[in-house]
Amino acid sequence: MLYILLGTMLLVALLAVAVPLYRQEKRLSVNSAIAVVVVAAISIGTYSRIGSPDIVSPASGDLPSVEDMISSLAERLAKQPNDLPGWKLLGRSYVQLRDFDAAVTAYERAIELEGGQNGQTLADLGEVLLVKDQQTLLGRAGDLFENALAVSPNNQKALFYSGMAALERGDRELAANRWETLLATSPPQNIQQILREQIAELRGEAPPAATPGGGVVTVRVTLGESAITQVQPDSTVFIIARDPAQPSPPIVAVRRRAAELPAYVPIADSDAMIAGRVPSAFPQLEIVARVSLSGEPVARSGDWFGQKIITTAESNEVSVIIDERVP
Repeated sequence: MLYILLGTMLLVALLAVAVPLYRQEKRLSVNSAIAVVVVAAISIGTYSRIGSPDIVSPASGDLPSVEDMISSLAERLAKQPNDLPGWKLLGRSYVQLRDFDAAVTAYERAIELEGGQNGQTLADLGEVLLVKDQQTLLGRAGDLFENALAVSPNNQKALFYSGMAALERGDRELAANRWETLLATSPPQNIQQILREQIAELRGEAPPAATPGGGVVTVRVTLGESAITQVQPDSTVFIIARDPAQPSPPIVAVRRRAAELPAYVPIADSDAMIAGRVPSAFPQLEIVARVSLSGEPVARSGDWFGQKIITTAESNEVSVIIDERVP
């Protein structure tokens, strides 16, 4: 429950800070991204101190302070230098205290233990370096984001920041490509609209409408008998609409959980991943519903899926049963 609360707070910080800054600046910027990181760190720190009214205050002496707990963790890691989860926790904890130099040291040790093969840790270190010095976006931090994508091509943090780096270098095409890939991972809805507007600007296209609507197809998604016994309730389900003649990139990618099935999922023009490439513009749509065992939008061996092609002029409803497996 604690991690759910913290995750919610991070999302709130993202929407409360990034979206207004974007509207003011009219572009994604390093400043707005760094503001999100700092506010998120402050939010977690505040919660850890005052967010639980039923817990006795650390001032009473019954509980150690956050600083004491982090110091204790650092002392333990000095004696157990191969504790990988501990180093990651220490890095996150130092970010909470805004001690970014110490956070860098902790993440560097974690990366050393992982042999540089964990995309999330690479991206986390890159973000801390960027908070310390914006110039590193075109230096070490930028290199770390690229290394993260080489290991984890769908890492949201690395896709976001590497797009910013490409834009700083003047590579508008690469920036648009990175953010289109990020859209396929279903980031928060408010962020999706910002990304669509930025992609449209980069490609010289008209920005997509921000208002909901433009419904095209309603997809009824169900699990087949074989899949029901194999799929975990918290597994991620992607409902994808794509052009049968050109399946990649998808037109729309919507995320659900297996526990929500069966479900009716609307596919609308407002869900389009790329400005101007909306589902209503296609006479036929291939609808794919896939349970992602990895949680990533790219199909992996063992994933369960179902698919159908619909002619939108003849019907606006389709039923897809997830009953096949990716070889």
